[in-house]
Amino acid sequence: MFCLMNQLIAIHDKQFKPYLSGQKIAETVKKMAVKMNADLDKVNPLFLVVLNGSFVFAADLLREISFDCEISFVKLSSYAGTETRGKVTELIGLTESVTDRTVVIVEDIVDSGITMSCLIDDLKNKKAKEVKLATLLFKPESFKKNFKIDYVGFEVPNDFVVGYGMDYNGRGRNLKEIHVLA
Repeated sequence: MFCLMNQLIAIHDKQFKPYLSGQKIAETVKKMAVKMNADLDKVNPLFLVVLNGSFVFAADLLREISFDCEISFVKLSSYAGTETRGKVTELIGLTESVTDRTVVIVEDIVDSGITMSCLIDDLKNKKAKEVKLATLLFKPESFKKNFKIDYVGFEVPNDFVVGYGMDYNGRGRNLKEIHVLA
């Protein structure tokens, strides 16, 4: 369980401090949606939400999308605790055809890029016409791959974050704000 302690939040054995307010996140998500509405309203994209961490971001973002679209989910894993394992495991796969479709991946955070690189390659192998990527958080210092990120909410340092859907060992996803490891 977590508890408030003089603005620090304790989750399991770690302390986290406030980083991005819920209000700042909401404003940024709305700005991202405005750009997506302008870019994608004619292509009927499939929004592909990466679970579990992206569920809060995706829900807020997609409620701001003003055109008809489809939404699906995949569940991928590459973290253990606060460290990436460098290996991507598919826990729930894509069931829709993406052939000749524009697919917009909705991700909570892109750090090394390993997970997204695997997913992008998979979608291209499945003949997606175009793959775009929307991420709430991007860690440029950690990024090791070479693909375009079309929509970025915030560029953040290479610190472990929790809240707004992101967790530390299963806890903290329900926080309205984003906190960083203290």
